[in-house]
Amino acid sequence: MKGKILLVVGLGIGYVLGTRAGREKYEKIKATASKLWNDPRITQQRHNAEDYVKDKAPEVAEFLADGAKKVVKQVASNSSNSRTTASSTASKSSTSSAAKKKPAAKKSSSSASATKSTNSK
Repeated sequence: MKGKILLVVGLGIGYVLGTRAGREKYEKIKATASKLWNDPRITQQRHNAEDYVKDKAPEVAEFLADGAKKVVKQVASNSSNSRTTASSTASKSSTSSAAKKKPAAKKSSSSASATKSTNSK
């Protein structure tokens, strides 16, 4: 239902902004919208919505604050764990990567010489 209302409002705004019917048509639409906005039933629903939001705002703020605190704690614990893991992983990878680089260099030179011999035939 909310989506349908937003669609109708969007179409109305688009029509008003894009219409070439002139100032008279615009004024008529504006007067109708104003009349509708000031209708007692609409006004009552607006006040009900405002009251509901005022009642629920502190609860929502508290919920969001609690959620943010949980996220901060989780990020802080993950970042401290990842720092120790990253430093130990970095030291392990630096020693293992040095050992891995030497055979890779030999393979590339041997494959290059094999390619040269194939190309020369």
